[in-house]
Amino acid sequence: MWTRHHKRRNTGRLIVPAITGLFLAYFGFHAYHGDYGIYSKYRLETRIAEAQARLDVLVAKRKELEHRVALVNDGSLEKDMLDERARLALNLARKNEVIILIGAD
Repeated sequence: MWTRHHKRRNTGRLIVPAITGLFLAYFGFHAYHGDYGIYSKYRLETRIAEAQARLDVLVAKRKELEHRVALVNDGSLEKDMLDERARLALNLARKNEVIILIGAD
């Protein structure tokens, strides 16, 4: 009678650790590079800092414009000066031009 002896292979012992390693590598990669990963957090913080800088510039510009509008309120600026500034801003008058309004009532 013939007997077959099967040699035990070591590859069977490595299947479960190899699959576990692949799963850990996959989830580790996506934990760092995924949409909600660590690297995305750093990019989001950079975008927040840039947006905050733009907001600070816009807030300063708005305050400056509000200050300029406050100077144009009634009683603080003559109407002739306001008219002159409006004509200058709308390019209806040159720097050396003299404007004489007739019948402005």
